[in-house]
Amino acid sequence: MTTERSSRIRIKARDRIGMALDILKIIFEFGINLKAVEVEPGLMWIKMDQDSRVDQNLLMDRLLIEEDVEEVQLIDFLPQEQREKHIEAVLDATREGIISIDNKGIITTFNSGAEKTLKIKSQEVIGKHIADILSPDLPMLKTIKTGESYDNIEIVLNLDNAKCHYLTSGRPILDERGCPISAVATVLDMENVMELVYSFTRPSMITFDEIVGKSEKMKKIKDFARFIAKGYSTILIRGESGTGKELFARSIHMASLRKDKPFVPVNCAALPETLLESELFGYDEGAFTGAKKGGRQGLFKFADKGTIFLDEIGELSPNLQAKLLRVLQEGKIRKIGSDEEIAVDVRVIAASNRNLEELMKTGRFRNDLYYRLNVIPLYIPPLRERREDIPVLVEHFIEKFAQRMNKTIPGIHEKAAEKLLNYNWPGNVRELSNVLERALNLCEQVIQPEHLFLGEEGEMYFSIKGHEETQINNNLKEIVQAAEKKAIIEALDKHKSIRRAAKCLQVSHVTLLNKIKLYGLKTKEHISPINPSK
Repeated sequence: MTTERSSRIRIKARDRIGMALDILKIIFEFGINLKAVEVEPGLMWIKMDQDSRVDQNLLMDRLLIEEDVEEVQLIDFLPQEQREKHIEAVLDATREGIISIDNKGIITTFNSGAEKTLKIKSQEVIGKHIADILSPDLPMLKTIKTGESYDNIEIVLNLDNAKCHYLTSGRPILDERGCPISAVATVLDMENVMELVYSFTRPSMITFDEIVGKSEKMKKIKDFARFIAKGYSTILIRGESGTGKELFARSIHMASLRKDKPFVPVNCAALPETLLESELFGYDEGAFTGAKKGGRQGLFKFADKGTIFLDEIGELSPNLQAKLLRVLQEGKIRKIGSDEEIAVDVRVIAASNRNLEELMKTGRFRNDLYYRLNVIPLYIPPLRERREDIPVLVEHFIEKFAQRMNKTIPGIHEKAAEKLLNYNWPGNVRELSNVLERALNLCEQVIQPEHLFLGEEGEMYFSIKGHEETQINNNLKEIVQAAEKKAIIEALDKHKSIRRAAKCLQVSHVTLLNKIKLYGLKTKEHISPINPSK
């Protein structure tokens, strides 16, 4: 098989009428087959067959003696060829796949990015109709008919050689009359899209070294968590509210082989069931009224190759429990409104401060889901069971908040430290953090016992009594809420009945119940919320 060879020359000449024709006549006299010609004022480029029977030097000498020809030289590429090479290099250097078609749907460009995303070689598709290669429903086929652009449409194709999942945007190329003559589209693999999104939205991550605590219990828990982080199994973190379950989940992720992939935290109690389902699993366009055009990518897919942290897992509805079980068993999700299953590779870390065993007994939590989640249990003890960590945490929080407030706080008084050590800490580390942040707002130097307000009584004292000294820092809403809270407590203590207290306060008992819930007040056992006779 012989390879066709070409030679190219650049001719500089005086710009006059008929100059190009005179040069082409000389080429014809030599019997050379022309392949391409480009002309500009005073310049001419010629691409021709490199015929072994033609003496190239003789041809160049003949051209030079032509009237008004100033210079003849051999070149490697015509200007148009150089432009094509440049465009080709740009197309191959970009991460996105680039596809272009003419107005009949024939593929004219298919770069290396498109090859990687769609797993098809360009030589297999150039010159073929895109509907025969990919799908007749592609949005760029609509673009060459209507001239309309489109952005960020999610496409899933089941091709013969592979399943392709990508995001595409397209633009028409219009003629002088504004009619589409071709279209160009970008295709970006969905996994690359997720990585790009995560690089911009990645939250601050912590490691085990940043979890404060020197007690023997905490040392053992951190050592165990480091060890299990290297695996792939599901982890169930148990512990009271405020013990730091999410901190451990983030540290496990950062110590795992998935640390460079997304960590996606989800609070299962923060969203209603329908919204949580669409957030977790995503939805197709038109799946429900108000569904976003193009659908939505779910958090499970966003966390692909990474870790998803499902906090307050005990609050999941039975429907979502069943869908989560399917993900754990088969590694597949199904969007709302879709019949197609999408494979995901996600490590699940769940957490709960509720007694899941009791929820199982009452039928509010699935047994099979519990055992799927509880492959590796991790228990975080409350602060009252590791009091030796309190001084270390106090030092840590004082330094942290002082730096944030631009204050110099030498430390904490011995009596204040003793007060913290003797408190029971129902809110655990989170409550300790809040208490110390409040104390640093109130003190100028060393933290004294009077700067520490612990528990509900302390909260009431700070809100009602203390506002006389600090009301300049409180807005009207805070003062009104504090007074309202105090009035409710006094009414409940006096009347021993929610209905009678509500009558005294001249509000409905439903309003009073909502206020009690809003302020986190605890009704005493002898107070009845429903018996009007009391």
